[in-house]
Amino acid sequence: MRLSELGGKEIIGLDTGERMGVISDSDLVINPESGSIESIILPGGSFLGLGKKKEDIVIPWNSIVKIGPDMIIIQLKQQENQAFPK
Repeated sequence: MRLSELGGKEIIGLDTGERMGVISDSDLVINPESGSIESIILPGGSFLGLGKKKEDIVIPWNSIVKIGPDMIIIQLKQQENQAFPK
């Protein structure tokens, strides 16, 4: 997949079902040695530049569940139903 194909895709959180942002509004963290994408940084912003700025959201690349034609589905929370050793 080319970087230009990611532009304009909406990021949707699988855990909450909410729209988190758009790839074109975000920054990508790229490993300079391998050239692979490590994470996506969504800017927090504020409403019309007013009020307190929200924190940026860092989405690790391995949190991406599916990349579709119009959106990217991510899962940030770990599975809570994992078996724990006794």
